[in-house]
Amino acid sequence: MNRRIIGLLAALCLTPACKDEPVGKMEPIAPTPEMAANLRKAQQAEKKPAPAPEPPPDPSKVTLRWKLDAPTAFRLTTTSESAAPSEETSSIFVLEKTGSGDYAFRIVPQGQGGEADQGTMSERGFVLDGLSGPLRNTAVLVLELPRDPVGQDSTWALGTDLVDLGAVPNFVEKKAERKNQVKLTALAPAENGDQVATLEYDLSETVSGQLRPTPPARKPKEAPGKKASGGHDHEDEAAHAPTAQPASAEVRMTGRGEFLVKAGRWRSWEGTLTTRVEGTTLPGAANGERKLRLTPLDPVPPELLQPQAKK
Repeated sequence: MNRRIIGLLAALCLTPACKDEPVGKMEPIAPTPEMAANLRKAQQAEKKPAPAPEPPPDPSKVTLRWKLDAPTAFRLTTTSESAAPSEETSSIFVLEKTGSGDYAFRIVPQGQGGEADQGTMSERGFVLDGLSGPLRNTAVLVLELPRDPVGQDSTWALGTDLVDLGAVPNFVEKKAERKNQVKLTALAPAENGDQVATLEYDLSETVSGQLRPTPPARKPKEAPGKKASGGHDHEDEAAHAPTAQPASAEVRMTGRGEFLVKAGRWRSWEGTLTTRVEGTTLPGAANGERKLRLTPLDPVPPELLQPQAKK
């Protein structure tokens, strides 16, 4: 009997159930929901096609940028056609790269007294800081270039604010119309292997509204039933109070410029600025027509250069 039991036990030990597992064997870990989700994302990412290569530059388009490897200057002459005789003023724009690599400009008045204004700009002439009001508008007109490459008949807008009545007390705007367009009308070969881009300007702004009178100072309250001095009560004063008057301002600018693409500067630029204001005044601008013209200065007068630009 004992021999049978011992034989049975020996047979059982020979089955797989009695086999010992090898030491150090690793059991697979069931993936968590988060691991499974990450795996699916990785698989989907591998299935996506590779991004298409950037298209080659369009040979029919050019990128207009200021080239300030050396300081650049030009004279801006403004002639007022409404004055008798015609009044002419001028200032010099000096563009240069600072020691830190920033693009900076200075506007130096000529024969008028006053200090020079200065500011910074981007490589395409976008005014970053340093100016405000009409002077900023003038700088935008003669400095700002398109952000993107442009070709024949490309159009873009400038960052101008030709009519700003925010500084006029008690003006309430009722209607505003704006047009802001610069167009590249021609791209042609120029001297020294350069290209000249011809730009035409057509900008206008019209703002109309009401100029409300300043309310009169209130008089001390009268005793009940008592008339105000002079025999007029408060109802009479309200009836004779001034009323709001219509006011409007319109500024239009047309012009044409030739920009040398490779040299990164104007070959020529001129424009006409027309202002018409009724019922109020436009700060920094008088009624009439003004002609603006740029004249390149080459070389730049040494006295206009900043100390860090001298070598």
